[in-house]
Amino acid sequence: MTNSMKLKPMESSAQSDKLPNLSNSPHFHSIKNPAFRRIGVMGRARKRGVVTTIHEIGRRINEMGLSLYIDSDTASLPELDLAKLSQLQIVKRSLLGEICDLVIVVGGDGSILQAAQALARYRVPVLGVNRGRLGFLTDVNPDEVGAKLRQVLMGDYQLDQRFLLAMEVREGRNIVHQDMALNDVVLHAGKSVHMIDFQLNIDGLDVYRQHSDGLIVATPTGSTAYALSGGGPIIHPSLDAICLVPMHPHTLSSRPIVVNDQSEIMIHIHRDNRTQPMVSADGKQSVAIEQDQKLYIRKHPDKLTLLHPPGFDFYKACRTKLNWNVHAEEFSMDADDD
Repeated sequence: MTNSMKLKPMESSAQSDKLPNLSNSPHFHSIKNPAFRRIGVMGRARKRGVVTTIHEIGRRINEMGLSLYIDSDTASLPELDLAKLSQLQIVKRSLLGEICDLVIVVGGDGSILQAAQALARYRVPVLGVNRGRLGFLTDVNPDEVGAKLRQVLMGDYQLDQRFLLAMEVREGRNIVHQDMALNDVVLHAGKSVHMIDFQLNIDGLDVYRQHSDGLIVATPTGSTAYALSGGGPIIHPSLDAICLVPMHPHTLSSRPIVVNDQSEIMIHIHRDNRTQPMVSADGKQSVAIEQDQKLYIRKHPDKLTLLHPPGFDFYKACRTKLNWNVHAEEFSMDADDD
């Protein structure tokens, strides 16, 4: 979405009629959006500077007279000084989306993937502060977190809904494994050097039988992740589409396919297959798929709502994260040059 919007109170919050007592901070009464009264914070271990940023966010939230919640996993991070976070409440991560009106995730894009698992069902908006590498999903830089957070809490922001994928491994009518993904579902050969022999069907129609290292099934959000490395297209996040990217196919004519988001994708391992296929959702632990099982992938009923500070631009993110302007700047000529 490109226009600033105001978020309605979260219908999913069971605590909406039991708001905590807010302080008499002079900042609170100037907030345009009263829905953001309970702010959750999630941070990921082993990310440099995460604790420093959480302390800064906590201080800002306390100054605004808002209620601060941190999940128990984040609260146990080394060097996190809970004494610096006044009026703090610690809750289970699984409850953060139900209690809070806004959740701030500090880390990299992988941290947003983890947050999606816990928060998507509640439709609570998520603001990402980048402490990772690329930061396509965590677009707030740590050095501007104070100013950007104040803008958001004053009601100036953009909303961006991203759909997820539902994955099921079925044996007959029985579901033996299921998961969800914000980025992608990946069929791969694990540690084997052999190719996978599999059959692809979309909406009940035969697409192809393929020998390859696997297949990446990605959302528009995931099109700038693993699928991009595999030669897939960049899909604007506003599009409702699913991209299928073959991984090192044995047939050179096998190219990425973009299908409607309502498509049902089915993968069946061929009887001639010689290796153990595995499947993973958003890089989580892989599970094996046997020859008598089928992999089904379709759009998940839940969505993740990302919240951006004003001025978010997907193309600018591509320019800066993917270095699109490197050559343009390198070969640019001054006006005085011949």
